Amino acid sequence: MKPLQASSGDLNADRRADFAEMLLASGEPAQAAELLLGALELAPQWAAGWFRLGEMQEAAGLLDQAAQAWTMALKLDPADRLGASLKLQLIGHAPAASAPPGAFVETLFDHYADGFEEALVGKLGYRMPDVLDRAIRAARPRRFRLALDLGCGTGLMGERLRPIVDRLEGCDISAGMLRKARAKGIYDQLSRADLQHFSYAGPKADLVVAADVFIYVGALERIVGAVADTLADDGVFAFSVETTAGGDDFALLPSRRYAHSEAYVRRVLAASGFAVLSLERTTIRHDRGEPVGGLAVIAGRRLAE
Repeated sequence: MKPLQASSGDLNADRRADFAEMLLASGEPAQAAELLLGALELAPQWAAGWFRLGEMQEAAGLLDQAAQAWTMALKLDPADRLGASLKLQLIGHAPAASAPPGAFVETLFDHYADGFEEALVGKLGYRMPDVLDRAIRAARPRRFRLALDLGCGTGLMGERLRPIVDRLEGCDISAGMLRKARAKGIYDQLSRADLQHFSYAGPKADLVVAADVFIYVGALERIVGAVADTLADDGVFAFSVETTAGGDDFALLPSRRYAHSEAYVRRVLAASGFAVLSLERTTIRHDRGEPVGGLAVIAGRRLAE
C-alpha cells in the first residue's frame, strides 16, 4: 500500500519519493528503494516513508533491509497505524501475534471509507451480506427484536438486516465508516468500538452479526465469549471468516488479514456454548481476480438440557 501520510514535509524528499514510485511502477524495486532511502536522509522522521521503503525492499527480495525499515517505521509510530508489525511477522522477523494493532485497523478503514463500497462491491464482488442474510432467514425465519451489527462499516450488512429487526445497533472502530453508515439512516444507534475489547451493556440481543469482520480480529475466543454474554437464550450469532489452507487454527495472510480453520471456528463456538445451525463454504470476495474462500456460519445458544 502507498503511505497514508503522502508528504514527508520536505519538498525535495517528496520529489525523490515520487521518482521512487515511478521506478517501482516500472519494475525496478531495488532502484526505487535506493532512491527512497535518499529521500529519507532528508526526512528521517517520516514513518510512512520508512514503511514504504520496506515494501520496496520486500519487492526487491531484500528482506533483512525491509525488516530494518519496518522496525524504524514502528519506532517512529509506536501505535503502528501502518501495520509495520504485521509486515515483520509475515517475513519472520517478529513473533506471531493473536491480533492486529487496533490503530492499524482504524487507520485502514478511515483511509478507505469514502471509496469503500465501490471498491468492495463493485470491483471485488463482495457478497457476504447477501449470503448471511439468506442463511439467517433460513435458520431462524422470524423477526428479531434487537440486532447488533459488529464492525458495521458503511452499513452493507445493516441494509439487509433492517427489514427483519425492530431495533438495529451498529459499532465500528472507524469514525469514517460510522459517518457513512449514519448517513444511510438505517441504524437506531451507532457507536465506536474496537472489537478486541468489545462488551455490551444494553439489553440482551437476539441477533448478533459480524460480516467479514473477524479477518481483522485474529484469535476469536474473547470476541465469541463476549457475543455469548450479549445474546439472549434463543439468540442467533451470524458471522463469516476467511479459511486457511493449512492446519493452523488461524493465520496472518500476506494481505494482513487473518484466516481461520473450520475446526477452530467450531471449537471456539462450542467452548462458548454455541451450537452450529448452519455452515456454508462460499466465496467472500475476489482478490486480484482470484476467489477468496470462506465460511458463512450461523450459530445458536446451546441451552442446558
